[in-house]
Amino acid sequence: MKNYKPFLYLSLLLFALSGVLYLIHVTDFLGLILSLSFLSLSLGVKSTENLQGLSFTMIIFSAVSLSMFHPEYFRVWGGFKLGGIIVPLIQIIMFGMGTSMSMNDFAAVVKTPKGVIIGVVSQFAVMPTLGFTLASLSNFPPEIAAGIILIGCSPSGLASNVMSYLAKANLALSITITSITTLLAPFVTPLLMKLFAGALVEIDVLKMMWDINKMIIIPIGAGLIFNKLLKGKSKWLDDAMPIVSMIGIACIITIITASGRDNLLKIGPLLIIIVLIHNTFGYLLGYWSARLLKMPERDCRTVAIEVGMQNGGLASGLAEKLGKAATMGLAAAVFGPFMNITGSILASYWHKKEPKD
Repeated sequence: MKNYKPFLYLSLLLFALSGVLYLIHVTDFLGLILSLSFLSLSLGVKSTENLQGLSFTMIIFSAVSLSMFHPEYFRVWGGFKLGGIIVPLIQIIMFGMGTSMSMNDFAAVVKTPKGVIIGVVSQFAVMPTLGFTLASLSNFPPEIAAGIILIGCSPSGLASNVMSYLAKANLALSITITSITTLLAPFVTPLLMKLFAGALVEIDVLKMMWDINKMIIIPIGAGLIFNKLLKGKSKWLDDAMPIVSMIGIACIITIITASGRDNLLKIGPLLIIIVLIHNTFGYLLGYWSARLLKMPERDCRTVAIEVGMQNGGLASGLAEKLGKAATMGLAAAVFGPFMNITGSILASYWHKKEPKD
């Protein structure tokens, strides 16, 4: 087994150096040193079993640190606006999701309809309502407030499946809820946005439906066909897609952060607090909605994670399509990394506690 502890010590040294540079107002290399600190920490956490799940999140923080200090590198390359690659990246991620699915994944809808219905209804009831409430209380500018609602109206994220597995939850149910909410998103998300955010920003429901179809349904459909035709013959793709997806998510968050950097500097701390409340109350309300309806403990854990963890990539893509990546896209850019931290902590806690039904 590889020894990652030296990277943990190196990250602490680099963080200390970052602090010194900040205190003496030498900021020319501060972004680079901070980015290297998180990069080293992403390897260092692998030395501790309970923290291994945070490795990818540390890589995200590394990229975000660089984009906060040097946003000019992540906005335009050779006259091309990097925001233009957000939607294609989401389509690649969704295609990867499709290649890992088959029609058998939806058999659980027939076998355990109660769990699926409770999970899907909780997802599209709890998070949009929470998002609207928090946005109303935040006193943020309309477009940034609409971004909080947008992340709430998005379907559950792919990371929820990994966290459900680590939390000893019902993985089959998790995959099914993610798949169903994702496939319903083109129809449900625009309607919820019109209902909750229509007073903040102009929402063209039909256009948003078509945009989500292009980002989700068409790529997933292509992935399903690819899987059907080449089942068992594309192991290289199965191995590569998780890595491609992680790189894609990191790129999306980095580009959104760079484009909205000035707004983040103004409202960053408060937005982080609101995002954490949104995320953690999603877990709490998701868990108890299932618990009150007499679902088994494994299923309660699954619904909690599915409700609390959102598809930040889709929210970012929609913000970009609306031409508001620097405002509406901010909540999604903040939500992504922090939900992985809270999700890892929750999954680690449940991993140590055997479900008792």
